[in-house]
Amino acid sequence: MSETQNLTVVQAVRDGLYAEMREDDDVLVLGQDVGKNGGVFRATEGLFDEFGGDRVVDTPLAESGIVGAAVGMAAMGLRPVPEIQFSGFMYPGFDQIVSHMARFRTRSRGRFTLPMTLRAPYGGGIRAPEHHSESKEAFYAHEAGLKVVIPSTPYDAKGLLAASIRDPDPVIFLEPKLIYRAFRDEVPEEPYTVPIGEAATRREGGDVAVFTYGAMTRPTLEAAESLAEEGIDCEVVDLRTVSPLDREAVVEAFEATGRAVVVHEAPKTGGLAAEITAIIQEEALLYQEAPVKRVTGFDVPYPLYALEDYYLPTATRIEEGIKEAVEF
Repeated sequence: MSETQNLTVVQAVRDGLYAEMREDDDVLVLGQDVGKNGGVFRATEGLFDEFGGDRVVDTPLAESGIVGAAVGMAAMGLRPVPEIQFSGFMYPGFDQIVSHMARFRTRSRGRFTLPMTLRAPYGGGIRAPEHHSESKEAFYAHEAGLKVVIPSTPYDAKGLLAASIRDPDPVIFLEPKLIYRAFRDEVPEEPYTVPIGEAATRREGGDVAVFTYGAMTRPTLEAAESLAEEGIDCEVVDLRTVSPLDREAVVEAFEATGRAVVVHEAPKTGGLAAEITAIIQEEALLYQEAPVKRVTGFDVPYPLYALEDYYLPTATRIEEGIKEAVEF
């Protein structure tokens, strides 16, 4: 039986990086302050001392350069893991992401692949300024050629990161910083992978299917447990990967319940909840007993910290949404 460690999400990310760098000399990390400083959230702490400056590379504050350099490295056979300090800082590198990362395989007719994993802390809830707190995963899920992964547990953080680094194609790996140090989980010491594109059922239930991911998984489970005391039995599905979406898991959970709620902290309009709703309409319409309810952030710029708790879905707001779907 494998030995385990009791790790937080950010520790699991660091452990995953360490394991993959130890196993494969082609894996390297680059980004602002990832070296001696260990990253703004200390996700790369200790890696510089272990692997040196050739594999843990401090870069200038230039996101386009960070992503662009990683694109070139990946095209030449390395497996770079660039870090952007916050997902809200990815926009200066957006052209590199959508014009090069996403298109290299098709542009070269398969001659080149880009085995690179772009990591970024993302999401709100830690009282940071607005560009440090937004959730724009739909930007990247919309771009064909990119995989978009969002873990919700330490176990998944390490396993999904390993799967992303080993993948032959580019992955956007978004780490919900609200849960970086919120709880611990048993994580195997040895390397392992969690498959990209497979959802996980966190709670089984027969009344309503609730789909979520990332930091919203915990308040969703909290809402489900609270509602169980009132006789409402929720199935909670953690998508884990928003591109590719696990369509089969979505359809199967919906067909078993006839009702659905989707929870994410990103704005409602154009968010992943709309895509999940469309999947249900296209593939399971005849099972539908009620409109799909979306419990999301609002269609406003991410607020400063005084209003942050009003913006993010809470367990109470999630409960209300579930009750609307069940009582329709």
